[in-house]
Amino acid sequence: MTIAPGDTLPAAELVKMGGDGPEAVSLVDHIQGKKVVVFAVPGAFTPTCHSAHVPSFIRTKDQFDAKGVDEIICVSVNDPFVMQAWGEATGATAAGITMLGDAESAFTKAIGMDFDAPPAGLIARSKRYAMLVEDGKVTKLHVEDSPGVCEVSGGEALLAEL
Repeated sequence: MTIAPGDTLPAAELVKMGGDGPEAVSLVDHIQGKKVVVFAVPGAFTPTCHSAHVPSFIRTKDQFDAKGVDEIICVSVNDPFVMQAWGEATGATAAGITMLGDAESAFTKAIGMDFDAPPAGLIARSKRYAMLVEDGKVTKLHVEDSPGVCEVSGGEALLAEL
């Protein structure tokens, strides 16, 4: 079943780089009581993700902050080492965007956002989307029809609805 506005995010364990290496992050615990944006990409360092999707949230971070968003979280089916390097390469980490890996695609599959594109080498990856989540409940959801497009899931498009 694909997640929809009004649904509560499922319990999921994602991973991030901490001071001593990879650290598990319980998404439910992490976002409890917060207003957050969660956006997902098919893959770190892939063209649209790298040049359009992440930059759209870097550009709009201050505007989301002004609208009461506590945190912006980027999720990708990648390991935490790649997510750390990608956050540094794009400036997302410096901008205050949290980079979380869904290395096993468990969260992505649980919310029905997984897809495969074998010709591009993308297996068990995430569809491109952005959602506003308030205390664990999805209130806005923008999903792209194509993984190579960043229009409805970009920072500006989600921000326009707040």
